[in-house]
Amino acid sequence: MRNLLFFIFFAYTTSFAQPASYTTANAHSHNDYQQTSPFHSAYNLQFGSIEVDVFLDNNELLVAHTAHDLPQHRTLEDLYLKPLQGYIQKNNGYAYADTSRKLQLMIDVKTEAVATLNKIIDVLMKYPELTKCKSLIILISGNKPEPSSYISYPSFIWFDGLLTVHYSKEALKRVAMLSDNFISYSTWKGNGKAPEKDMAALKKAVEKGHALKKTVRFWNVPDYLDTWQQLMEIGVDYINTDSIKALAQFLKQKGGKI
Repeated sequence: MRNLLFFIFFAYTTSFAQPASYTTANAHSHNDYQQTSPFHSAYNLQFGSIEVDVFLDNNELLVAHTAHDLPQHRTLEDLYLKPLQGYIQKNNGYAYADTSRKLQLMIDVKTEAVATLNKIIDVLMKYPELTKCKSLIILISGNKPEPSSYISYPSFIWFDGLLTVHYSKEALKRVAMLSDNFISYSTWKGNGKAPEKDMAALKKAVEKGHALKKTVRFWNVPDYLDTWQQLMEIGVDYINTDSIKALAQFLKQKGGKI
């Protein structure tokens, strides 16, 4: 069973590594819940990855950037799981009507790892359309349990790994993507040409992730056209952005379909 699971996800990840052309399938909506229309805006642009921050508060999964936002009482279910369930039902079991499109829902855990993840699993069990979807991956980021425990979680749970961490073979089977902090490689502000030394270091990190058959993303990336272009040139799989419409338009102008 584990070998089959790895084979299925291996096919998924290698389909993204070093994309021949970029579309919004390679776009990551960072802090998506801060958009005017959370989930729907990025979904309608057919983004390949959508991120939501989650707190476990009084046994509820609340969407918030910090604890100060918790009184807004926006639940993960209302903002993301229920709308996604509706689309999957409409699309006959697929995340998008275009069945070649895949969607990665990144849940960035802001509270204690194990308790929050256990609650996420309990809630997801109410949504079999999501847990059984052929083209959806549910990715846990932020606070995560020890990598040695990854294999013990249900097969519909995957983890956002770190490029700086060495994972065991067993743990790596449950890592869907490898991420890192852009500013660990460069202080470039995103306009004009990036320093060659910085880009060489970033490219080396991307190559490391691809050698492990994983997709790669950087956070804390300057949100500018020059940055997007140069990240594409070094093969970053998911372009991180808060400016989802601008990135979608940029990718369309570059010749890729939305």
